[in-house]
Amino acid sequence: MLTIHCAACKKKLWRYDKIGQGEVLRCHKARIKKMYTSEIQEEKILCPCGKKIGIDKGSFYKMIAKAFTYKGTKRN
Repeated sequence: MLTIHCAACKKKLWRYDKIGQGEVLRCHKARIKKMYTSEIQEEKILCPCGKKIGIDKGSFYKMIAKAFTYKGTKRN
């Protein structure tokens, strides 16, 4: 289970169940277990500090690589 944080202000955004050892390029909405703080405006995922984190693509969020960090473990 990963905790996704904003790279700029370090606030928690959500908890995500990552399957596999690859990079976090997409966050599937069905695997997001808990939303902490994030805003969705016109298909953009924003941190409360205003930084753009990702883009809403329907069933998943396409993540911007330098906009977030994460802590936790990935499932195999």
